[in-house]
Amino acid sequence: MTTTAWQRLVQQAPDLAAFGKDRLDGKVAYLATIRPDGKPRTHPVTPVIGHGNCFVFVEPDSQKVRDLQSNGAFCLHCAVNDSSGSSGEFQVIGEAVQENDPEMRLLAESVSSYRPSARSILFKLEPQEVLATSYRGGRADRSRWMASC
Repeated sequence: MTTTAWQRLVQQAPDLAAFGKDRLDGKVAYLATIRPDGKPRTHPVTPVIGHGNCFVFVEPDSQKVRDLQSNGAFCLHCAVNDSSGSSGEFQVIGEAVQENDPEMRLLAESVSSYRPSARSILFKLEPQEVLATSYRGGRADRSRWMASC
């Protein structure tokens, strides 16, 4: 089995990966995709993180399915709790891959905090860049991870 980009993030930057899991897993986040005309589009999603992967389940008639199938580029950003960003920010930039393997779907469902629809389409989000910002004492503390090729 090959190592996923999320597993590399966990191995190379465990504190950053843990912060991301805390800010994203099972919570509403915002997924930016690219429309066919090249303009950005955002969608609320609930990421699922576990077993070395980051997933999103998507309803098949959603515009985000078409966007991700035609151009897998995405940016995922956690929701923030207040205007000061006190809970911190976490952003993932990368490539979404539609996952059709039934075993991978079972794996994603096993770590999900909700029961996805049987008709939903599963995408694995492969991070290429991760950015995090924590606000300690009123100062921004930024961290960055880049996937190596």
